Amino acid sequence: MLLYYITDRAQFSGTESQRRDRLLKKIAEAAHADIDYVQLREKDLSPRELEALSREAAQLIHGSRCKTGLLINSRTDVALATRADGVHLTSRDVSPVDVKNIWHQAQAPGKPIIAVSCHSEAEVIAAERESADFVVFGPVFEKSNAGKIPAAGINQMQQACRHNIPVLA
Repeated sequence: MLLYYITDRAQFSGTESQRRDRLLKKIAEAAHADIDYVQLREKDLSPRELEALSREAAQLIHGSRCKTGLLINSRTDVALATRADGVHLTSRDVSPVDVKNIWHQAQAPGKPIIAVSCHSEAEVIAAERESADFVVFGPVFEKSNAGKIPAAGINQMQQACRHNIPVLA
């Protein structure tokens, strides 16, 4: 079983500075608990703000000498600049193959971990074909805040799991 923490500093109360500090504390706790991956998903930040936050998160995670990997949401450039372990892509982002080529051309150490958000079996098949490391499938159940994406349900999740790529839900 893999454990995957998707960040959202809006879940914390307080000023922006307080929420940021609380988020970094939660990331440190996740790393110390050996969560497999932290997906830094702070879509509202400017590239500069995201890079600064990513840099701090990477230092916390890598400094703890844990197995936790840091994935930056949809920003290969920020992942490279901050020495993150990889990226989490949407199915409409640059392809995993392109990310691997960019990573190699940048002469970054190691191979990037690449996760892809998928909402259908067809997207799972595409992610597998493009050599993603794993997919995050969902939402499986209806969200309490009635998100834009309808719930896929257990049957679609089971279909997604039939392929030769790990599926997190």
